[in-house]
Amino acid sequence: MKALVLAGGSGTRMRPITHTSAKQLVPVAGKPVLFYGLEAIAEAGITDVGLIVGETAAEIAEAIGDGSRFGLRLTYIRQERPLGLAHAVAVARDFLADEDFVMYLGDNFLLGGITEVVEDFRTGARHDARILLSRSADPTAFGVAELDGDGRVIGLEEKPRHPKSDLVLAGIYLFTPAVHEAVASIRPSGRGELEITDALQWLIDHGRSVHSSVISGYWKDTGNVPDMLEANRSVLETVDAVQEGYVDGASTVTGRVRIGAGAKIVASHVVGPAVIGPGTEVIGSSIGPYTSVSEDCRIEDSEISGSIVLRGCVLTGVARIEESLIGRDAEVRRSRGVPTVHRLVLGDNSRVQIAS
Repeated sequence: MKALVLAGGSGTRMRPITHTSAKQLVPVAGKPVLFYGLEAIAEAGITDVGLIVGETAAEIAEAIGDGSRFGLRLTYIRQERPLGLAHAVAVARDFLADEDFVMYLGDNFLLGGITEVVEDFRTGARHDARILLSRSADPTAFGVAELDGDGRVIGLEEKPRHPKSDLVLAGIYLFTPAVHEAVASIRPSGRGELEITDALQWLIDHGRSVHSSVISGYWKDTGNVPDMLEANRSVLETVDAVQEGYVDGASTVTGRVRIGAGAKIVASHVVGPAVIGPGTEVIGSSIGPYTSVSEDCRIEDSEISGSIVLRGCVLTGVARIEESLIGRDAEVRRSRGVPTVHRLVLGDNSRVQIAS
């Protein structure tokens, strides 16, 4: 069995962060979201992986390399334009050959992995496709599935105005080679894309078996900032306390906090769950819970909580930042004004002065 991981999207819902970096490499609890999917695939016993890439191919290749760090053998597959999930399957046709495969969207996050569902697809009752579903309060933003009483999928719609259920496609699919005939038979949707929901519907309409599993654990499409922050919170709930850096006697570290190698906590307070990346300096500051600070940052005389701070950021004299996503090498410094709460989404290399 092979895997096809999609990491070629442009990430329009994550702008301005994705103007300069791949959305799949934004860290959740200090680790790029794409890495979680690759680890889940490896844990399921799949080693042969095709990685769909687009305009951020070079950045993704630099982060992942040949896949050996995950125990995987990677084949990079270029998709010149993001023309739909089914189009990605068509682009990867030669790589996939006539083998079963799991398709995993690179910006999706699923706690608990996919080992069980992959094993069931391999050894259980034979189906032409299997989809993972999750209940959503707003199914209009996703592909929506309609099931019969036995859990068989009888209908699918992409982002319907009037959904027939609250069960949405969770971005993880398992296919036999039957899907290739379906992909070759459908036409672009009104959005100009080859929709995987249309390919699945083709299978259903032609008497093929499409089964489903409803996810009981945590799943999130991290395609926008609020969902990325929520995923970060969920993963931080599972971190263990690790102290590989330096904490001076004037500092307090409370709860489950992971402090990376070479990090320094000086005259500061850190409340977990939180992650402080390698080489980061926290001086005279307060780091609140559910905060992930990446490597080589400097936070001085500042307060931040519930946020994600990317590599190389500088925060100086800022009180207080909450629920924010701050891009690589951004600087946030004190300006004159009345103290307030700040909520920020800053692109890479931003320079901002705020009242503090």
